[in-house]
Amino acid sequence: MQGDIKMSERRGHFHILKFLKVVSFAFILVVLVIMVAATVRTLTFDVNAGLQLARWEPTETIAYDISQLQREGLLANFKGAIQIPTVSTTRTEQNTTALREFDDFLRKAFPTVFSSPLVQHEVVANYSHLFWVPGSDLALVPYMLLAHIDVVPADESDGWDAPPFSAKEIDGFIYGRGTIDNKQSVMGILQALEYLLIRGYSPRRGFFIGLGHDEEVNGLQGAVNIVQVLKKKGVQLSFVLDEGLAVLDGIISGLQGPAALIGISEKGHATVKLSVSMAPGHSSMPSREGPIGILAGAVKRLEDNPMPRLFGEGPERGTFEHLADKFGLPLKFVLSNMWLFSPLIGRVLERKPDTNPFVRTTTAITMFNSGVKTNVLPSKAEAYVNLRIHTAQSLQEVLDLIQSTVGDERVKMELVYGFDPLPISSYDETSFGFQIIKKTVLDQFPQVSVAPGLCIGNTDSRHYTELAKDIYRFAPTWFRPGDPQRFHGINERISKKNYEELVGFYFNLIQNCDIKELPSPHSASHEL
Repeated sequence: MQGDIKMSERRGHFHILKFLKVVSFAFILVVLVIMVAATVRTLTFDVNAGLQLARWEPTETIAYDISQLQREGLLANFKGAIQIPTVSTTRTEQNTTALREFDDFLRKAFPTVFSSPLVQHEVVANYSHLFWVPGSDLALVPYMLLAHIDVVPADESDGWDAPPFSAKEIDGFIYGRGTIDNKQSVMGILQALEYLLIRGYSPRRGFFIGLGHDEEVNGLQGAVNIVQVLKKKGVQLSFVLDEGLAVLDGIISGLQGPAALIGISEKGHATVKLSVSMAPGHSSMPSREGPIGILAGAVKRLEDNPMPRLFGEGPERGTFEHLADKFGLPLKFVLSNMWLFSPLIGRVLERKPDTNPFVRTTTAITMFNSGVKTNVLPSKAEAYVNLRIHTAQSLQEVLDLIQSTVGDERVKMELVYGFDPLPISSYDETSFGFQIIKKTVLDQFPQVSVAPGLCIGNTDSRHYTELAKDIYRFAPTWFRPGDPQRFHGINERISKKNYEELVGFYFNLIQNCDIKELPSPHSASHEL
């Protein structure tokens, strides 16, 4: 009897060992298959392989050749624009005197644009500008170029190397508020059109130019009214190009060479007010909890519990896939296999403040107010929370998460201002706007990698979603280490060379848009 039991136990152990061996073998086999697949993908993965677009439709183009006199003129025009302090502080506080001066300045700087019978122009909402340049082929859907005239405040006492509205030259750079946000595009677009008109250019595909005057305070007068004008005319656009992302050189750690990121979406926005109200009293008889303590606890819970990590669920995945082959090993292996390593990449990116915004909806406590006197218990405490919403979330989802995280009925929540993330624009080989922008970049800067990207800030272009399915956010402004901090910061600047390149970019982009349609993908020689 005991022998039978022992025999049965041995058989049981044998079956368990056999099962474990099979499971182990299967696990090793799966791991090997995954590693082989990942290795093959690393060696062959190139998202641009299908974008070898040759045989572009021939068009008569005007070469961007300018004389030394013209070079001096375009720089003088640009400096003149920077010297006009078109500051927007709040929606009700704008330098309207400067905006009127800027209107006069544009008319003098670009006489051909404002006098050409080919160009239709109107002032919108007193200070914004709308231009229409009709095309010779009415069957081609027009496009639109955007930029904004206003700038954020700047004070020399903050530590500027040159007065912020001086346009002073230092070591080949022009310093001043608006040099990279966003008068370089305002002036670059109009300067390019001026040169084209002088040389007798007439577009085949019509286009609009919209210059808003209040983008820095949400564009509710400029951009919104320009859109209303266009809607009344029944305008639909093939694509819109606005400010947004740039050429990053030495900014992305590990990337070999510069990268031009074309924004295909931008994060949503929410400003939320949290408040706690209680009866006031004397500080000598405090209650166990006051409004400041209650609200401070709520704010701390928001900081301790960030929004969920969503890396890989938005356009940021396309960014890394497009750039994967420009990294060395092991990053090339990791980025070529986002299907496998996306959670790992997300964990790495969330550790740094400058990459965390690409991973999730960010939460920033920006204001906290309470109290009127040192010996008076306050009757109210208020805090403002600013959130930039990831494209995989909605405004309502974020509000619900805030409410559940705060978890205290004594804390009242109020949405001050907010909107959902913007739709993701197309960027495959059939996307007219994206491919035209990409071709223009690569023709001018062949050493640059081009990839789709996500704008973590907001632009006027968000108001144009009813007019265009595809909205792109890019200007070929070069950012090197330290330059992103100049955006809305001190010592904002652009090199003279880079501004001239911007004029050339718009000069060529306008002409590149004159083709009827993109060439068929997968052809031979010209890789886009």
